[in-house]
Amino acid sequence: MWDVTQRTDRLMLLDTASLYFRAYFGVPDSVRAPDGTPVNAVRGLLEFITRLVHDHHPDSLVACMDADWRPQWRVDLIPSYKAHRVAQETETGQDGSYTEEIPDTLSPQVPIIEDVLDAVGIARVGVEGYEADDVIGTFTGRATGPVDIVTGDRDLFQLVDDARGRRVLYPLKGVGTLQVTDEELLREKYGVDGSGYVDLALLRGDPSDGLPGVPGIGEKTAAKLLAQFGDLAGIMAAVDDPKSKLTPSQRKRLDESRPYIAVAPTVVRVAGDVPLPDVDTALPREARDPAALDKLAERWGLGGSLQRLLTTLER
Repeated sequence: MWDVTQRTDRLMLLDTASLYFRAYFGVPDSVRAPDGTPVNAVRGLLEFITRLVHDHHPDSLVACMDADWRPQWRVDLIPSYKAHRVAQETETGQDGSYTEEIPDTLSPQVPIIEDVLDAVGIARVGVEGYEADDVIGTFTGRATGPVDIVTGDRDLFQLVDDARGRRVLYPLKGVGTLQVTDEELLREKYGVDGSGYVDLALLRGDPSDGLPGVPGIGEKTAAKLLAQFGDLAGIMAAVDDPKSKLTPSQRKRLDESRPYIAVAPTVVRVAGDVPLPDVDTALPREARDPAALDKLAERWGLGGSLQRLLTTLER
């Protein structure tokens, strides 16, 4: 198990899939290896990491991975969870299993990304049965020093905690322009702090994750209700209180959504108890496996993107 008892350095956690998706769509697919294989996501991610290390100087860094991007325990609670992101395999005539829909030229790049990160020596962690968000949540909960979480997923705003130095670096354009998300920004934009973001998210719902939310309760209304009643428990207590100032339609919709509200917190809240492997999270100063890295660089034409990362790590 990963132990941070004596670690007080700055930890950077990458929501790796979020970043390589951005790289894939932000770097032209004309960026290819010598054999013609697209490597735009690979090179783009390397450029992202270089910029993040250069600008934010983490002492430790972990590339967190989706070992299971749609865990069954979440689907059991809310069957619609990420359901629209799957495509049933019908052409193979096999077992009708489901896989995530990702662009055809991106999926072959993921193993390359993993090989390069391993050869460089950047810790890469995915745990069976959990999403990268859960890995990030567990690392964050166990850290004793400040934590920078780099993600394009607003769900991770729930981990923001000014008192413990936890913030989210949310890319607005590449990673050159990052929204530094702290509690002040959350209160300004959403009316909640990090701990209140789960309640806000489950009330408003999230179509991109297949979370229905409470019908008629959008983000602004959810924020007003939380400001008025404190938290989700306070809102549901108000549903049961005929003297509360809920509108009749709000009371009706919240009451009808009790089955969803009962399970949604478990689905929306990131896990904090993932069994993390024993890994060295320290940011490498030189490549762990230079010979393997040379072969990868030559085969995939990683060129300046890889060299810039190595140069930055040496500083």
